[in-house]
Amino acid sequence: MSDAFIVCSSLSFSWPDDTSLFQDLSFTVGAGRTGLVAPNGAGKSTLLKLIAGELRPRHGSVTVSGVLGYLPQSLPLSGDLTVADVLGIAPVIRALDAIESGDTGEEHFAVIGDDWDIEERTRAQLDRLGLADLPFTRRLDTLSGGQVISLGLAAQLLRRPDVLLLDEPTNNLDLDARRKLYDVLDTWNGCLLLVSHDRTLLDRMDRIAELDRGELRSYGGNFTEYEESVRAAREVAEKNIRTAEQEVKREKREMQQARERAARRASNASRNLKNAGLPKIFAGTMKRNAQESAAKADETHASRVSDAKARLDEASRALRDDQKITLELPGTNVPAGRTVFLGERLLVRYGDRPLFAGDGVDLTIRGPERIALTGPNGAGKSTLLRLVNGDLTPDGGTVRRAEGRVAYLSQRLDLLDLDRTVAENLAAFAPAMPEAQRMNLLARFLFRGSRVHLPVGVLSGGERLRATLACVLCAEPAPQLLLLDEPTNNLDLVSVGQLESALSAYEGAFVVVSHDERFLAEIKVDRWLRLADGRLLETAAPEAG
Repeated sequence: MSDAFIVCSSLSFSWPDDTSLFQDLSFTVGAGRTGLVAPNGAGKSTLLKLIAGELRPRHGSVTVSGVLGYLPQSLPLSGDLTVADVLGIAPVIRALDAIESGDTGEEHFAVIGDDWDIEERTRAQLDRLGLADLPFTRRLDTLSGGQVISLGLAAQLLRRPDVLLLDEPTNNLDLDARRKLYDVLDTWNGCLLLVSHDRTLLDRMDRIAELDRGELRSYGGNFTEYEESVRAAREVAEKNIRTAEQEVKREKREMQQARERAARRASNASRNLKNAGLPKIFAGTMKRNAQESAAKADETHASRVSDAKARLDEASRALRDDQKITLELPGTNVPAGRTVFLGERLLVRYGDRPLFAGDGVDLTIRGPERIALTGPNGAGKSTLLRLVNGDLTPDGGTVRRAEGRVAYLSQRLDLLDLDRTVAENLAAFAPAMPEAQRMNLLARFLFRGSRVHLPVGVLSGGERLRATLACVLCAEPAPQLLLLDEPTNNLDLVSVGQLESALSAYEGAFVVVSHDERFLAEIKVDRWLRLADGRLLETAAPEAG
């Protein structure tokens, strides 16, 4: 096992508007595989950028032992780069080609150094990630998003890093590419810190680090074990709150009872003194003594109540305040025999290249079917959804749609007006909905207070997805068919669980494109389609990887 590590000491970071993200954050990540989890907006990607040196902390320090590799969530790569450029081997390849052509200039040997086997090592690394046949001269703008991510990872691994930072590495990867990534990371023996919402990947980690309320807590074991620990801690916290609440009630009740007893004693003593005919000075002294005694008793009970409230506050702080979206999909009941969509011999061409093979593809959606559409990157899954939605007209074939609204969540999240606020976008999608109802709906999607008046263009990826979900799923009239293209990308794990619950209870039809095996297993898919090599085929559910 490697002795590589990351140490962050008293780390503080604020945005340019002085919004604080971290204050005095300290932690160490040692050798092994660590999965970093937190809600959207908690600062996971920012923390990786601080460790990678792309951002500077306001206070504190970051120490990384050894060579660092970093794969960000969005790769800042130009489309005119070649595969060799991205891998960082282009100069060495050119020098090798020059020597093979007879040019023995010393500068070529200096460029090559000890990398005479660079092509073999690179091919082996690309093969591990499913990119064995990728030419070094191929331009980046001809690759799919998943291929670009795998290529970026290969580039980092070729650097032989001791410490590897990965930010959502499985986003846009198809199932085959994900499984190859899993296999590569299974053999990793350096220090890995990984941000992901992919529960299958997180279940392969050695430990889970949770970023919560500006603190980093480490849990031994994989994500499933982490969930069990969190669940157990929540049950203990809830029990402690119930106990503390009962204690506060009991102390308040006893204080009130003590006050009532003291009042009765004072009243009785006053009557007794009057009847006894004692001197006024003696009677006054006894009355003051009784009042002081009652005041001390009241003070004692008040102190007990205060202590009980403090214990309740402490128990409440221990209870997690998970910010989760509340999804209640519109009530849409589609009869079992109704044909919602019928497409026959659908053809799409990009220039002279047909996307689908032969006479095209056929697709029928009947009743409240739950369809998972799978297949490799670039096979045309998103294109097929656009055909179903009507955004794209086929170059051949026939299409019939039943009356009723189709709700389409594009993978590109390009449905909203970036210059309009979240509230204004929802008003455009649901103009007949009363404003108060719209505000309540947005609150369930975690847009509260001033957040509803933010322009969509300034939102994070997860926030933009939540806003799009609110507008698409809750627009009027209620949709009879949902088309969801990679809906879990950028959603935090708590929100993914809420989406799973909502889709499980939804009574209309849906087609979901996703490479998230756990997500597909949870939403009760009853029909599996695979689009590959231009053909759409009915398949059985894939076996877990």
